[in-house]
Amino acid sequence: QVELVESGGGSVQSGGSLRLSCAASRYISTTYCMAWFRQAPGEGREEVAKFDSDGTTTYADSVKGRFTISHDNAENTLTLQMNSLKPEDTAKYYCALGAYYYHKCPYEYYGQGTQVTVSS
Repeated sequence: QVELVESGGGSVQSGGSLRLSCAASRYISTTYCMAWFRQAPGEGREEVAKFDSDGTTTYADSVKGRFTISHDNAENTLTLQMNSLKPEDTAKYYCALGAYYYHKCPYEYYGQGTQVTVSS
């Protein structure tokens, strides 16, 4: 079993910044993917940003240019730096972890989430 623990959520005014962290209890594979998802009340879950073990990063169009995902190998911690926050970024943010099997990387583990609230 792997534990993912998120931290860094909170409340901020529009235009502000927050930094989310997700500490993983162990590695599950040398080839893996990690991502940040978010879900607002009454909305579907959205993949915000993804980090692959080869260093590739991808972002949802809604956050490109404002959010940056990174991973610290030594600490096995995934980070999401969120700048220029908007009220529509308000949601519960979750990190996820998966391992690559035959070029696919289904997420197997999810954290409990951390709330981000952006006021106008």
